[in-house]
Amino acid sequence: MDTKYDVVAIGNAIVDILADADDSFIAEEGMTKGSMQLMFSPEQADALYAKMKAGQEVSGGSAANTVAGVAALGGRAGFIGQVADDQLGQVFAHDIKATGVDYTTVTRAGEPSTARCLILVTPDGQRTMNTFLGASQFLPASALDEDMIRASKILYLEGYLWDPEEPRAAMKRAIEVAKDAGRWVAFTLSDVFCIERHGDDFRRMVDDGTIDILFANEKELLALCQTDDLEAALVRAHKEVGVLVVTRSEQGALAMYNDIRFDVPARAVDVVDTTGAGDLFAAGVLYGITNNVPLDRSMHIGAVCAAEIISHVGARPRADLKALIAEKIPA
Repeated sequence: MDTKYDVVAIGNAIVDILADADDSFIAEEGMTKGSMQLMFSPEQADALYAKMKAGQEVSGGSAANTVAGVAALGGRAGFIGQVADDQLGQVFAHDIKATGVDYTTVTRAGEPSTARCLILVTPDGQRTMNTFLGASQFLPASALDEDMIRASKILYLEGYLWDPEEPRAAMKRAIEVAKDAGRWVAFTLSDVFCIERHGDDFRRMVDDGTIDILFANEKELLALCQTDDLEAALVRAHKEVGVLVVTRSEQGALAMYNDIRFDVPARAVDVVDTTGAGDLFAAGVLYGITNNVPLDRSMHIGAVCAAEIISHVGARPRADLKALIAEKIPA
């Protein structure tokens, strides 16, 4: 089958609500700065929302941000994720389609409501996320657009969605569909807490060759490989994964392919909000891989995309990414 898409992603369909906060508020609420914690009821989300400063709504979700970035770069992208039949669900669907991403997942009737992520942004640009997964955690295998998956060069999955049972089963089915069609599977570990809960699953997928492209930040890779030694972790993970991509915040990022290491520095930029930096880095790399761009250049594309995202509030690009790439990375 010919490929209609470069990347099709499955992930949480979330609307981000971002607001400024200081470190004392983070501490008073018992949060770990820079991390993500789950909220298990709409009441808990409403209580935190009531304490937040005035914010802004921006459609988000890790994998959704990534395919929005792929589309902004000129790639062909699709997204599969569950929203409820409510106002936030309409906001999410409108926003993802407006980026040029195909989105066909049928809305879910009734409770719970569409997922939301309450993001507190401190003056240093760090984001502390509080996520109510809502309808997104009820994505069933029956909601998968399997033709969309078969028609994509790469299926991209986010670790955040591995936690609930129903979407985990859906993603396992999606992997089967992609592999049967001869497609690549890319996976992002998302957060250390995901590895703490599902590390055995993730390690199994690495070891049996399910994952062709693995995205992680440095802490996540160390947790996955159960070591404090980055070099040992790189060797361990790359042994079974074709392409390994590791982000390292201000230290830039690195990738391993065919036992060759590629390092790229972080782009200098005034940091406003780090939300989505890793998502857009992945977008640049995936766009490059699916459009026959060498991996080292693909990493530089990812770095430019990440720098654009952290220069403003929100995890969707505001600048013309294609123009930025042409300016920042001459052919």
